[in-house]
Amino acid sequence: MELKLKEIAKLVQGKIEGNENILIKGVSGLSEARKEEISFLSDIKYLPQLKKTKAGAVIVSENIVLPEKNLIKVKNPYLAFVKVLNLVNEESALVIHPQGIHPTALIGKNVKLDKEVTLGAYTVIEDNTEIGKGTIVYPLCYIGKETKIGKNCLIYSRVCIREKTDIGDNVIIHSGTVIGSDGFGFLSVEGKQEKIPQIGRVEIGNSVEIGANCTIDRATVGKTKIGSGTKIDNLVQIGHNVEIGENCVLAGQVGIAGSTKIGNNVFFGGQAGVADHISIGQGVKVAAQAGVIGNIADGLIVSGYPAREHRKMLRIQALIDRLPELYQYFRKLRKRPTSSKDLGRKKEK
Repeated sequence: MELKLKEIAKLVQGKIEGNENILIKGVSGLSEARKEEISFLSDIKYLPQLKKTKAGAVIVSENIVLPEKNLIKVKNPYLAFVKVLNLVNEESALVIHPQGIHPTALIGKNVKLDKEVTLGAYTVIEDNTEIGKGTIVYPLCYIGKETKIGKNCLIYSRVCIREKTDIGDNVIIHSGTVIGSDGFGFLSVEGKQEKIPQIGRVEIGNSVEIGANCTIDRATVGKTKIGSGTKIDNLVQIGHNVEIGENCVLAGQVGIAGSTKIGNNVFFGGQAGVADHISIGQGVKVAAQAGVIGNIADGLIVSGYPAREHRKMLRIQALIDRLPELYQYFRKLRKRPTSSKDLGRKKEK
């Protein structure tokens, strides 16, 4: 990367304050950046770092004023910085994906592969599977029978996609993830656990990204569904027959129990847990480590266990924090005489 500041401003549709002709050769964080690099500020709590940074230029929001720095002002600094990162990534070719079909790949019967599909070493593709144009499957992956994978997907090493899974276009699946594993379904009969056959499917929409070491269980019957645009962090468990809407975000170690329905644009903080057979509305935000055990209406922000409306939970927490103080207060009250009779007894003693 080697661009003048005015060229970067054009890319991100920003307004320059300072020297538009300085040469930028890289990107970095505020505290690490050097004079030939560009950085960004998206949160005013890092304003002290902006004043100290050695960066040649900084992408900032439109209300920031700092005459001694070269600035590009935009509505969304983070988004603008992502555009710059994409440019750097394309130019430097940090990741060069493999191409072609490795001779050790095992391909079953009636498999439909587009000419531009890539299959890495020792990958197994079972019978009656379809893989679309531009999809790259890294080494040591397993793709079960009657699975359909769309265009321009990226499947990293050691991913297991079991039978009868449908995956859309532009999906990224990171290493160690298992899609279509049996749902956790057992029936207690005379003190023993009888396994319930899991014969359903998994359906994943377009532009979904699934982190490393996730598990998405197949449905008992019907389908487990992940909506288009949803992003799933590492180590997330999604139970059988769960339906997750579009453009949701699930942070690390989230667990969703079976048959739960989740609307569009729902956010889950890390380690949040959701009980089975409940409904979560559109645009809900679930705080980290919250435990959801009941339905949640559209647009609410919930936290704690059991998960409650966030402001209410803050009030409850404030009262809990005062319990030691309240305990001491009531303990003193109990020791006070409450009548003349009690006073007399105290004098006799």
